[in-house]
Amino acid sequence: MSNSGLADALLKACQQRGMMLATAESCTGGMIIAALTNIAGSSAVVDRGFITYSNQAKTEMLGVSAATLEAHGAVSRETAVEMAAGALAHSPAGLALAVTGIAGPDGGSPEKPVGLVWFGVAVAGRPVVSECQLFADKGRDYIRRETVRHALELGLRALAADQAVDGAP
Repeated sequence: MSNSGLADALLKACQQRGMMLATAESCTGGMIIAALTNIAGSSAVVDRGFITYSNQAKTEMLGVSAATLEAHGAVSRETAVEMAAGALAHSPAGLALAVTGIAGPDGGSPEKPVGLVWFGVAVAGRPVVSECQLFADKGRDYIRRETVRHALELGLRALAADQAVDGAP
């Protein structure tokens, strides 16, 4: 399914649950929220997007701990989890998608190569879940597009799990 198809499916899933959505984006620079808001009627579901490219923005806008950033770095499970939790805490959203990674072409290291992206998904009332992907280093655009795709898929999976647990239609 295309990113626009995934975005449309996620908007419909949120709308069926009466749930608002927020994003917290670093390496995608707003591409997830753009994919969602490119769809007419998205304002019924999309609350806001936090573009937190710098560490200072992550701290000021989302409440990511400076200690977390110091100990684990911006591209880490811990940061992705705090970003997702912060997006929920700083909005009326019931679902928050967070991404932080290294899109390249520079900035990678042996420990954190170009293409490494951490995802955080927060659903109100549930623990934040995180996931890591290492996308092929096929260029910055490719890594960012794949990050958007994966984030939208994770949002759909989180809501499907919510449906299974809650028995919601």
